[in-house]
Amino acid sequence: MARTVRAMQEEREQLTLSPHACISSRSRGRLRAEEDECVLRTVFQRDRDRIIHSKTFRRLKHKTQVFLAPAGDHYRTRLTHVLEVSQIARTMAVCLQLNEYLTEAIALAHDLGHTPFGHAGEYSLNLLHPKGFKHYVQSLRIVDFLENDGKGLNLTWEVRNGIVKHSKGRGEILPEDSPELAATLEGQLVRVADIMAYVNHDMDDAIRAGMISPQDLPAHLRRVLGERSSQRINAMVRDLVSTTLARDDGKLHLSDGMNETITELRTFLYDNVYRNYRVHNEFVKAQRIIRELYAFFLEHELPGSDLHAGCAELPVPANTGEERERHRQVCDFIAGMTDRYAITLYTQLFMPRPWSVL
Repeated sequence: MARTVRAMQEEREQLTLSPHACISSRSRGRLRAEEDECVLRTVFQRDRDRIIHSKTFRRLKHKTQVFLAPAGDHYRTRLTHVLEVSQIARTMAVCLQLNEYLTEAIALAHDLGHTPFGHAGEYSLNLLHPKGFKHYVQSLRIVDFLENDGKGLNLTWEVRNGIVKHSKGRGEILPEDSPELAATLEGQLVRVADIMAYVNHDMDDAIRAGMISPQDLPAHLRRVLGERSSQRINAMVRDLVSTTLARDDGKLHLSDGMNETITELRTFLYDNVYRNYRVHNEFVKAQRIIRELYAFFLEHELPGSDLHAGCAELPVPANTGEERERHRQVCDFIAGMTDRYAITLYTQLFMPRPWSVL
């Protein structure tokens, strides 16, 4: 029997990828076994395609990165963020001879669980839901259960592990032997690419918004990273690739100097952008929208299973149900909203409309 294209790709991986790479044919498998394996694509290519074709992925184009529902055409959204993360991570994966398709799948899916209004929405839902809320846990919930009419995307273990392990907050970028890290180097690469992407594009957007100027960045950071976004990304990527290849110990590495530089740049953004009064004031408004929608839907029926079906019909009072499950349903519903859907629904529910006589 002739070999399939997928089998040839899997053999090529074993011949060309690093001994530290994750090989497609050695995946730990999917959440649920499938009989109809693709004859063209490896399991990680198939995961990537499932993610790109999902409704949740499409909604990322209308979700906040830093600036809420930005009117300007060139500000980043959550969708452009994951695309930039994917590009940076794939570049490093190719240089390190890691599995590019696994890296890409994790990068494209890592922020599927983000709420409307970015971290303002995440902060609010974390307070409102009895068990808290973390966007990376929600991302895994989406691919496991919520997408595809409740069937999930049934992704491989390696992609699911990379999704739930990508977030670092303000913690270490690459902690040593930490349970916070993904099990694969590809998953760890997305963790690093995530911060490389956002510290650069968030600063770029803040400069475009007039919140800071390029000269506000400390001079010693500009000397190390360069003056432009492309120079900064190139410096970070080159450092990780060269340092990792030099040590060749099966782990990812940044030089001590670059690790300190990226950490300091992140702190600069927290102090001058994320906590800026112009961003903060809008986040306060966004948090009010989330709180009031959450309280309303605890007492009323949800308007439908498709989060983009529109909101022409007002919800009706809900039947009394089990409280814990109700919180879960409301949290899933609100977390899946785009910025504009949340604003439109809030306006319809809580803002008065002029009375018209036909």
